[in-house]
Formats: sequence, C-alpha cells, structure tokens
Amino acid sequence: MGFIKNYQQLATDGRRKILLELVEAAIASIQPEEVFRENLSIQNGVLRIQSKSYNLSDFDRVFLLGYGKGSAGNCKLIEPVLGESLTAGYVIDVTEEKFSKVEFTLGTHPLPSPQNLEFTKKIIAKLNNLSQRDLVIIVTCGGGSVMLESPHNLTLDQMIQVNTELLHCGADIREMNAVRKHLDVVKGGGLAQILFPAKIVNLIFSDVPGNNFSVIASGPTVKDESTQEDAEGVVKKYNLGEKLGAIESSFIESPKEEKYFENVDNILFLSNDTALSAMQKRAEELGQKAIIATNSFQDDANMAGKNLIEATQTGTILLVGGETSVRVTGSGKGGRNQQLVLSALSSITEGVIIASFDSDGWDNSEAAGAIGDLETVRKAKAAGLDLQKFLGENDSFAFFESIGDAILTGRLPSNVSDLMVVLK
Repeated sequence: MGFIKNYQQLATDGRRKILLELVEAAIASIQPEEVFRENLSIQNGVLRIQSKSYNLSDFDRVFLLGYGKGSAGNCKLIEPVLGESLTAGYVIDVTEEKFSKVEFTLGTHPLPSPQNLEFTKKIIAKLNNLSQRDLVIIVTCGGGSVMLESPHNLTLDQMIQVNTELLHCGADIREMNAVRKHLDVVKGGGLAQILFPAKIVNLIFSDVPGNNFSVIASGPTVKDESTQEDAEGVVKKYNLGEKLGAIESSFIESPKEEKYFENVDNILFLSNDTALSAMQKRAEELGQKAIIATNSFQDDANMAGKNLIEATQTGTILLVGGETSVRVTGSGKGGRNQQLVLSALSSITEGVIIASFDSDGWDNSEAAGAIGDLETVRKAKAAGLDLQKFLGENDSFAFFESIGDAILTGRLPSNVSDLMVVLK
C-alpha cells in the first residue's frame, strides 16, 4: 500500500484490509498531481481552470498567493505551468517547499505565530496597490485562517488566547470563524478588499463540511454574511468573555460592498466529495456495498462514532465526510478523529469496524486517525488500558499508539476535512 506506513501492522484480517484499502483510495484521489493534471493548464496563452478560461494577454502582471496546509505543494505545481507569465508569488505552509520565483514562509498551525503575522503583513504591503490589469491566483487550503492572520488591534498573545479558547470550548468551525472574521482585516472578504480591483481567481481546497466558501480559511475573498452581532453571540454562548475579557470591543465589521467581490472567481478545486467517491468506487471493486451518507457530517466526537455505527446497515459500508468537535477537558495528545474512534469502542460489536482520519495525515498529532474493532478492544483490555480515563484526558494518541491501531501516514499535502468509514 502507498500511504499508510503501518499498513501491515493494521491489516490483520479481511475486514481491516477492506477498510484500509478505502482509506488508501481516499488519500490517493486527493493528491495534488492528479488534481492539477485534470483541472489546470495553459494553451496558447490561455489559462484554463476547470471550466473557466483566462487570457493572460489581458494582464500586465500575474501573482500567485497560497496559504494553508498543503498550499505549498499545490503552488509548487502551479509555478512551472505559469512559467514566465508569473511575476511573483508568496506562500505560507507548515511543510516547506523550494520555488523558483515564489517566496516561501514556514508558518504554524493550529495557533498563529509571528511568522504568520509577518507573512500576512508582507502580502498586504506587496499587493495593496493593484489594478484591473493584474491577476492574482490564490490557493486556499485548510488551516489558512490561522496562517493568513492580520489582527485589527489585538496582540499575537491575545490572538493565540482567542484561538486556544475557540479550539477548546466546543465551538464548530462556523462559530470559530465568525469570531475570527471580526477580529481580522483579511478574513471575511478583507483580502478581496485589499486586492481590489485586480482579477482574483481563488482555487479553494475545502476542508469544511458542506464546502461553504465563506467558512473555508474564514473566507478572505468571499463576502461575509456574518456580522459583529453573530461573533458576539458566539462569545456569549460559550462564556468566552470570562476568559477573553471585553473581546467584543475589538470586533470590526467585514466589508459588505458588492464591488469588492464582482471580479472574484471562487472555484471549488477539491473537496471531500472526491475522496468519498473514490472510496465508494474502490468498495464496489472489492465487491462491497458502500453508501455515501453525507459530505457535511457534524457531531460531538464523543458521540459521533456510536451514532455512525447505529446508522450503518448490516452488510454495508457507511462513508462520511465532515468534522466533529471536541470539548477539551484534559491535557493529553490527539485529535478529533482518534477521539471519535476511542469513544466508539464501547459501541463495537462483532463484525463492526470503524476508522476516522484527517485527510492531511495529521490529527493534531503524528497520527492521521485510528481504526477500531473488537481486536482493538481486546488489545486494550490485555494492556490494562482504561478507555474512560484516556477519553477524559483527551489522550487518544497515547492510547492508539500503545496498542498499535493509529493510522500513520505522515503529513500529506491535501486537506479536505475528516473522513469516516464504518463496515458492518
């Protein structure tokens, strides 16, 4: 197998092998080389991106801008296609790449850093005086909300505190972004305002359930439908005022004028639909019946596994894309996918196997996710591991690492949210 490094360790029976083949198919389908080969090219001076075409002779300058996990690998593939047409480029990612013209910045995630803020400050300075004869090609990937960061009046430490509290309070991604958008000058359409009146073509790699453009990376080129009042509502709902003080006084309204968005093409370049379809196809090749339940699943990680198992019909495979939320109460290590599988173990019966994994290979830890079945339960009992203790400590990585049921791929260049598979 290609992507799962510990495949042989995990593939101990036929059901596990089927499930792991689906995980491999999902990951393979979203790798950048294949996606770009099918969706982006230049012929006779015309740039083709999916069904849209752009005559490069209409522009004096062409810029490339990338942010988020996987953006560097994607921009690495775009740079040679643009060739001499490319004027300059700027990319921030957590995985380093080397470029010819593009300036790369090694950023941080899931929390902001001086590097992230300096990168954003740089692109605002470089790209704030554009004309209609300029073309800006953007690559937006998951994690971009933290890497493209320019707070209105908060310090870095304050922004880190805001992000930390949002990650730990149980807020979903829409609620988190409603707050982030109204603290920042580039989010919620702010970048479109800065680049105006240039032509903007934003290639969006969706990591958000339902592919809502205004939510992905906090929608820097999308008109924001949320308001300051919405952000204030999130603060109130999760009692964040107790820890963040009078954060509402730092909120600003996002740009609402239509002119900033009339010359913007936001293109869904890749989403979890691709991965879900690839898993369904591979299941059929293996003689299995697979059902895609949804691409926009949302649930509490501690309940999601149980609910997905109950929703799976005997003799079928349930395929789900989306994102769960975790209320952090402990100081352990691990992400929502491992938490989901760990909590699902108490609902596992004979013939049931579940996996949940982050498509970028990094579930807030070195594991992409985990696999769980009765073999997992037996190994845990033999090792004397207390499931509830690990759950309460949010220490799912240590649990699955110790019994060998973590899915290990290393960091991967595409992020299209989390993917869940149940075989019954």
